[in-house]
Amino acid sequence: MRLEGKVAIITGAGMGMGREASVVFASEGAKVVVFDLNGEAAAETAAQVESAGGEALVVVGDVSKEADVQRAVAEGVARFGKLDVLYANAGVLWKDRDKSVIETTEANWDIVQAINLKGPFFLTKHGIPELRKAGGGSIILVGSISALAGFELAQDSYTCAKASLIGLAKSLAVQFGPDNIRCNIIHPGMVDTPLQAPYLTEEKKRNIGASLPMRRLGHPRDIANAALFLASEESAWMTGAEMIVDGGFIAT
Repeated sequence: MRLEGKVAIITGAGMGMGREASVVFASEGAKVVVFDLNGEAAAETAAQVESAGGEALVVVGDVSKEADVQRAVAEGVARFGKLDVLYANAGVLWKDRDKSVIETTEANWDIVQAINLKGPFFLTKHGIPELRKAGGGSIILVGSISALAGFELAQDSYTCAKASLIGLAKSLAVQFGPDNIRCNIIHPGMVDTPLQAPYLTEEKKRNIGASLPMRRLGHPRDIANAALFLASEESAWMTGAEMIVDGGFIAT
């Protein structure tokens, strides 16, 4: 029960790493605001949270829309009384549209930035005042190894958005540390999720896994466990930090 008594809002909680984190957090005692654009997926996550013995509130909305995020925060507080954890997990990876700067359209650049960067901005803008009221809390941003290394297969808007979150994490850590609010960022490596599924055949999965020191792709639980640590009081003296969870990719 490492999160007993805590309330977390998780964006992009309808599938993949967000769903896994919702279930893990609930199993450790947290109440979870399940925020996702897909209402059916969010409802399935909530059902899994409840099966794990937790409580969940489903909020359907778009992280790139400030009003939707503000509403999610307000509904979470109205239901559970407070917020302790802001987990900005929602993101998109569109390799068919988000390419090199010389190939990407302005419209595609902007929508990737809106979801991957403005989403965390809106969540922290409206969530931090609630963390202050609760006496502190934890903000968890999701970056990427794409923010730390270049790739021949470019996704430049995604890369820039994720790199910008590093700066945001450090800025929030310094600004709000005196309020007992921590902000850290996780950089996942290649994780086998629905986000990656359109681009990964079984052969590609085997080849990528074989190239990593840990000899496998990541599982959503690998990232959820890292987030659990950052959400819990076990990381109480950790802020402004980057946690790389990538099976050793950056080390090679």
